[in-house]
Amino acid sequence: MTPAFRVLLLPGWENSGPDHWQSRWEARHGYQRVEQDDWQWPKRGDWMMRLEEELLASPQPAVLVAHSLGCLLVAAWAAHSRHADRVAGAMLVAPPDVERADMPPNLYSWRPIERKPLPFPSLVVYSEDDPFCELRAVRTMVDDWEAQSISVGEAGHINGASGLGEWPDGLSLLRGLLATARS
Repeated sequence: MTPAFRVLLLPGWENSGPDHWQSRWEARHGYQRVEQDDWQWPKRGDWMMRLEEELLASPQPAVLVAHSLGCLLVAAWAAHSRHADRVAGAMLVAPPDVERADMPPNLYSWRPIERKPLPFPSLVVYSEDDPFCELRAVRTMVDDWEAQSISVGEAGHINGASGLGEWPDGLSLLRGLLATARS
């Protein structure tokens, strides 16, 4: 039986390493990572085009599971694509505030953050002590994107360094999103 949705993993800047929950989910559950040509100097337009190509490669609707810069990719892509109907929902984990003064020049092409409402059900998962995004900034993104949100408490950037392992709580959040995603 074919699953109702394919799950696409959208890593952030520098990709997700072997200890990252995205890599573990890819290995264990067969979710598909959207590979980018340049993980070190990510260009927003290039990443948007790559996501568009991946979504158009299959008629099966997708649920996007983004981490960090991947969250901003979803927002930018959704604001410009005519194919947003290919996405049934999105789980956006630890969006960064690339508009901060201390962001590296590698991320300047991601400014300003796209702030249009997302045209599909979305859940922003954030940490109270994320070093790359203050609470005020993440709450503004949640409001602008008209997304649901949930705090995971103090979990840093919700990445491999956070010690989450396979992150079963995140997998439960994804399963909840899959159960309510539009088909």
